[in-house]
Amino acid sequence: AEAYRKGFRGFDADRAFEAIKRTQTVSHPQKSDWEIYTRYGYFPTDSIRAESVSSTLETAYDDYAAADMASLLGRTDDEKIFRERADYYKNLFDSQTGFMRPRLTDGTWRTPFDPASVGHSESVGGDYTEGNAWQYTWHVQHDVPGLIALMGGNDAFADKLDSMFTTELVTTQADVTGLIGQYAHGNEPSHHVTYLYALAGRPWRTQELIRQIVDTQYRPEPDGLSGNDDCGQMSAWYMFSCMGFYPVDPVSATYVIGAPQMPGFTLHLTGGKTFSIRAEGLSKENLYVESVTLNGKPHTSPYITHDEITRGGELVFKMTDRHQSHKNNNR
Repeated sequence: AEAYRKGFRGFDADRAFEAIKRTQTVSHPQKSDWEIYTRYGYFPTDSIRAESVSSTLETAYDDYAAADMASLLGRTDDEKIFRERADYYKNLFDSQTGFMRPRLTDGTWRTPFDPASVGHSESVGGDYTEGNAWQYTWHVQHDVPGLIALMGGNDAFADKLDSMFTTELVTTQADVTGLIGQYAHGNEPSHHVTYLYALAGRPWRTQELIRQIVDTQYRPEPDGLSGNDDCGQMSAWYMFSCMGFYPVDPVSATYVIGAPQMPGFTLHLTGGKTFSIRAEGLSKENLYVESVTLNGKPHTSPYITHDEITRGGELVFKMTDRHQSHKNNNR
């Protein structure tokens, strides 16, 4: 779905979509029970073996991806079905605790509930895959505005993010590593979380945390990664973040603006084009972004698109030692 959105062709898109649709609708032993999922609008914790919350949230994103590809193919009936299912993440949000929480078939919440309790299907079971409620509550990359609304708006959302990075997690699970509070950089489910501040009106927190993660979670040593580099994901986060943007929602073909960690990059594109990235004034102290220009024009969106990059050009960050909230306070 991401490849098709980004303009990749040369394959049978309708056949590919049929495989996606089958995967998302035809039950598979040990893997998926779509009858249960569509009956309740989530995977009930008392009806599946483990990972009820993470499986529901990941399925919602998969459904969104299917809907997006269906829309590009003009398959309106399929798009409607999958768009509706992409909202099922809302069925596991508990407004009382502010977390994505395991739910029973009768609609009640599973109790007792500890958002810091780490699940791992291969060892301790649980409702989360190599993680906990603190980490998986943010697993709604396709509808960040919807998640912000569930939490009560930008300030409440960002304040809860702050709590994630300051609430200590104690765990012996090998896959939950690289901890900053409850944030676990050593495992993929946390990797987009720092960028959510930029979508909730506090981009300077994204900029601060990217610097902290780059400085503390990566070392040029044999054990220099804080987690398993599954399919190159630990390295990909580093490269994207050092360039100054990250694909929070890959299927959308947009990248959320962060803060570059190196003075310059040049991406060599097809057709002899290049896309250059410069961080003017970058230093240990100048970790904040004062302004961004794209091809000489002010770029105020929190995103840059795949098309804007692949057309070639220049993205320039002007760095400073004072973040944007200071400016707001001085007005």
